[in-house]
Amino acid sequence: MENIYWLERAVAADFCNPRYALAKIEDETQWEKYRYLFMMHVNLKLVEQHLRLGKTWDKEKAYFYDAPFKEEFLRNLDTAETCYQTALFYWGEAQLWAEKANQGKFYFLYITDQQFWEDERARIYTGELDYAKTINRELKRLQNVRETLQAMDESTY
Repeated sequence: MENIYWLERAVAADFCNPRYALAKIEDETQWEKYRYLFMMHVNLKLVEQHLRLGKTWDKEKAYFYDAPFKEEFLRNLDTAETCYQTALFYWGEAQLWAEKANQGKFYFLYITDQQFWEDERARIYTGELDYAKTINRELKRLQNVRETLQAMDESTY
């Protein structure tokens, strides 16, 4: 939760002077791409943190002996679903920032001091990195668990 708090603050904050960047910035174009990559990376971290947070409340599978705790598990699944939906929002934001960093004017410009960010951008562009696929799979599985729990009654246990 603390990571999410600080990452959300980073997304909302203004950028500081380029001399404090995590890469060597020599001109305005580099600074622009650096900002796009930074925002993309922070949004990706928010996706990862919300997925991790959702796993805290996610009931991976419903068993017949879970019937007495059905209501509690259903509430937990609602919380997990909220986390996953939030992760999906941040994934969309990361894609937008990656798209901005893929503009034609940046085609031959690489921020080599932050190669990992460049790699993330390229993986999003090629579709190799696709959190939407992962998140939607988790949401579908969660819905199946929810339906299984809702079908349980006193005779199930």
